Amino acid sequence: MGARKKNRADLFKEERKNLSFAKLNNCPTSPRKMRLVADMIRGVEVTKALFLLQHSPKEASGRLEKLLKSAIANWEAKNEGKKPEENNLIVSNIQVDSGRMLKRLRPAPQGRGHRIRKRSNHVTIVVDSLNQNNKVA
Repeated sequence: MGARKKNRADLFKEERKNLSFAKLNNCPTSPRKMRLVADMIRGVEVTKALFLLQHSPKEASGRLEKLLKSAIANWEAKNEGKKPEENNLIVSNIQVDSGRMLKRLRPAPQGRGHRIRKRSNHVTIVVDSLNQNNKVA
């Protein structure tokens, strides 16, 4: 690895140490359905986001609720003695990427087969304090 590339990678690692995030890999829901729920909570305060997810009828909201609770727990572990309610925690970034795709065949008329693509996704939630978020921007 070149010197510039290594310096950039080290810088990226240092920035990432300050973030509190949680990842969900290979979630068996299509990315399009997950993005509908993710867009609801992007940039919203954590307590309000949990309320929205608990009362949403979509299946993906249950998985995101569990992931958000994990991200909050990670934030509490890094910031010992601080409470999320006092620090105005927000969902600063939520990213939904497509994951692996299972390919199956469904029988079709006249001896043909139609391909079925069972999609999955990867979700990353970043939780940050509103005060820190303003300093960075």
